[in-house]
Amino acid sequence: MNKFKLVTIISILVIIPLGFASKFYDGIGAKWFNDSLCGSLYEVFWCLVISLILIKIRPWKIALNVFIITCILEFLQLWHPIFLEMIRSTFIGRTLIGTSFVPSDFIYYILGSLAGWALLEKIRKSTNS
Repeated sequence: MNKFKLVTIISILVIIPLGFASKFYDGIGAKWFNDSLCGSLYEVFWCLVISLILIKIRPWKIALNVFIITCILEFLQLWHPIFLEMIRSTFIGRTLIGTSFVPSDFIYYILGSLAGWALLEKIRKSTNS
Protein backbone atom coordinates (compact mmCIF):
# COMPACT_ATOMS: atom_id res chain seq x y z
CA MET A 1 0.00 0.00 0.00
CA ASN A 2 1.42 3.38 -0.93
CA LYS A 3 1.76 6.26 1.52
CA PHE A 4 -1.08 8.29 -0.04
CA LYS A 5 -3.58 5.45 0.44
CA LEU A 6 -2.41 4.81 3.99
CA VAL A 7 -2.71 8.47 5.05
CA THR A 8 -6.10 8.74 3.32
CA ILE A 9 -7.41 5.63 5.07
CA ILE A 10 -6.19 6.93 8.43
CA SER A 11 -7.94 10.24 7.69
CA ILE A 12 -11.17 8.38 6.90
CA LEU A 13 -10.83 6.43 10.15
CA VAL A 14 -10.56 9.77 11.99
CA ILE A 15 -13.41 11.53 10.15
CA ILE A 16 -15.97 8.71 10.61
CA PRO A 17 -16.12 8.87 14.43
CA LEU A 18 -16.03 12.69 14.28
CA GLY A 19 -19.03 12.64 11.94
CA PHE A 20 -21.01 10.27 14.13
CA ALA A 21 -20.00 12.19 17.25
CA SER A 22 -21.30 15.42 15.68
CA LYS A 23 -24.57 13.65 14.85
CA PHE A 24 -25.09 12.42 18.42
CA TYR A 25 -23.54 15.29 20.39
CA ASP A 26 -26.01 16.64 22.97
CA GLY A 27 -24.14 19.48 24.69
CA ILE A 28 -24.00 23.22 24.05
CA GLY A 29 -24.85 23.98 20.41
CA ALA A 30 -26.10 20.44 19.81
CA LYS A 31 -28.55 21.47 17.11
CA TRP A 32 -25.77 23.13 15.11
CA PHE A 33 -23.43 20.16 15.59
CA ASN A 34 -26.17 17.64 14.71
CA ASP A 35 -27.69 19.45 11.76
CA SER A 36 -24.93 21.62 10.26
CA LEU A 37 -21.37 20.68 11.20
CA CYS A 38 -21.98 17.06 10.29
CA GLY A 39 -22.75 18.23 6.72
CA SER A 40 -19.21 19.58 6.40
CA LEU A 41 -17.72 16.37 7.79
CA TYR A 42 -19.89 14.38 5.34
CA GLU A 43 -18.31 16.29 2.45
CA VAL A 44 -14.77 15.70 3.73
CA PHE A 45 -15.53 11.99 4.18
CA TRP A 46 -16.71 11.60 0.59
CA CYS A 47 -13.76 13.57 -0.78
CA LEU A 48 -11.43 11.15 1.00
CA VAL A 49 -13.32 8.05 -0.13
CA ILE A 50 -13.50 9.16 -3.77
CA SER A 51 -9.80 10.03 -3.75
CA LEU A 52 -9.02 6.44 -2.77
CA ILE A 53 -11.06 5.12 -5.69
CA LEU A 54 -10.07 7.71 -8.29
CA ILE A 55 -6.47 8.33 -7.28
CA LYS A 56 -5.46 10.18 -10.45
CA ILE A 57 -8.31 12.73 -10.31
CA ARG A 58 -7.22 16.14 -9.06
CA PRO A 59 -8.48 17.10 -5.59
CA TRP A 60 -10.43 20.16 -6.78
CA LYS A 61 -12.37 17.98 -9.24
CA ILE A 62 -13.18 15.48 -6.51
CA ALA A 63 -14.35 18.25 -4.15
CA LEU A 64 -16.45 19.91 -6.85
CA ASN A 65 -18.15 16.64 -7.81
CA VAL A 66 -18.80 15.70 -4.18
CA PHE A 67 -20.36 19.15 -3.70
CA ILE A 68 -22.57 18.78 -6.80
CA ILE A 69 -23.73 15.28 -5.85
CA THR A 70 -24.46 16.38 -2.28
CA CYS A 71 -26.50 19.32 -3.59
CA ILE A 72 -28.50 16.92 -5.77
CA LEU A 73 -29.10 14.73 -2.71
CA GLU A 74 -30.24 17.79 -0.76
CA PHE A 75 -32.79 18.63 -3.45
CA LEU A 76 -33.91 14.97 -3.50
CA GLN A 77 -35.03 15.53 0.08
CA LEU A 78 -37.94 17.50 -1.38
CA TRP A 79 -39.10 14.33 -3.14
CA HIS A 80 -40.76 11.55 -1.14
CA PRO A 81 -41.43 8.51 -3.32
CA ILE A 82 -41.85 5.17 -1.55
CA PHE A 83 -38.42 3.82 -2.51
CA LEU A 84 -36.63 6.89 -1.04
CA GLU A 85 -38.77 6.78 2.09
CA MET A 86 -37.82 3.13 2.55
CA ILE A 87 -34.14 4.08 2.36
CA ARG A 88 -34.68 7.03 4.72
CA SER A 89 -36.41 4.76 7.25
CA THR A 90 -33.01 3.27 8.17
CA PHE A 91 -30.25 5.02 10.12
CA ILE A 92 -27.73 4.55 7.31
CA GLY A 93 -30.27 5.80 4.75
CA ARG A 94 -31.00 8.93 6.77
CA THR A 95 -27.28 9.47 7.27
CA LEU A 96 -26.39 9.05 3.60
CA ILE A 97 -29.27 10.79 1.79
CA GLY A 98 -30.92 12.87 4.51
CA THR A 99 -34.56 13.41 5.32
CA SER A 100 -35.44 17.08 5.01
CA PHE A 101 -34.44 19.95 2.73
CA VAL A 102 -32.58 22.74 4.55
CA PRO A 103 -31.24 25.55 2.33
CA SER A 104 -28.58 26.56 4.89
CA ASP A 105 -26.97 23.13 4.47
CA PHE A 106 -25.44 24.36 1.21
CA ILE A 107 -23.12 26.64 3.20
CA TYR A 108 -21.78 23.64 5.11
CA TYR A 109 -21.45 21.62 1.90
CA ILE A 110 -19.30 24.41 0.44
CA LEU A 111 -17.17 24.60 3.59
CA GLY A 112 -16.82 20.82 3.77
CA SER A 113 -15.90 20.52 0.11
CA LEU A 114 -13.28 23.25 0.50
CA ALA A 115 -11.91 21.50 3.59
CA GLY A 116 -11.89 18.17 1.71
CA TRP A 117 -10.04 19.78 -1.18
CA ALA A 118 -7.47 21.35 1.16
CA LEU A 119 -7.00 18.09 3.05
CA LEU A 120 -6.50 16.11 -0.16
CA GLU A 121 -3.97 18.66 -1.41
CA LYS A 122 -2.10 18.43 1.89
CA ILE A 123 -2.13 14.63 1.85
CA ARG A 124 -0.92 14.54 -1.77
CA LYS A 125 1.88 17.04 -1.15
CA SER A 126 3.04 15.37 2.05
CA THR A 127 3.04 11.88 0.54
CA ASN A 128 4.74 12.87 -2.72
CA SER A 129 7.74 14.56 -1.16
